[in-house]
Amino acid sequence: MLAGMSDQPAWPRVQVRAAEPATTVVLVEGESDRAALVTLAARLGRDFDAEGVHVVVLGGATNIGPVLRRLRATRRGVRVAGLCDAGEAPCFRRALATTGAMEAHGFFVCDADLEDELIRAMGVEEVEALLDAHGELELFRTFQRQPAQRGRRREEQLRRFLGTKSGRKIRYGTLLAGAVDLAGIPQPLARLLAHLG
Repeated sequence: MLAGMSDQPAWPRVQVRAAEPATTVVLVEGESDRAALVTLAARLGRDFDAEGVHVVVLGGATNIGPVLRRLRATRRGVRVAGLCDAGEAPCFRRALATTGAMEAHGFFVCDADLEDELIRAMGVEEVEALLDAHGELELFRTFQRQPAQRGRRREEQLRRFLGTKSGRKIRYGTLLAGAVDLAGIPQPLARLLAHLG
């Protein structure tokens, strides 16, 4: 566990073996982001455990500042990278104390979020086929008929649908990352994975 973080139940926790000469911590906003990143890495033949890469869920973008400060204070040799949604980029930028490109610091921005990136990469028809394969297409059709959803693009409807039930975003973070064409991985994810080596 990261030293100095165990006394705070709200802080993300990560197992770090003492024998590791170097460790990389990847900070992501939520569990669905972690699920997608780990799934894609495995599909590409990456072994994060063997590489000393630990994906840490922040539990919300506002935790980035305190978590970065604790990491820097307690794990001076740790390399830190991350992934965030477009709407949370200003919060990440403040924590990184940069007005420039966050990619220079190893942080990559999804537009608008990771689910949006994966939906666009796969295409609506493929995502709907995935929903159908997992028994949720009719639920999605019902969702589409709601007054608030009429007039929205199907990509936006899909993105919103994934967040309507507890655990669905995490489940589909894994499923979408497991189904996306590896030749068309969304750029923020591809760049983050390339940054990790």
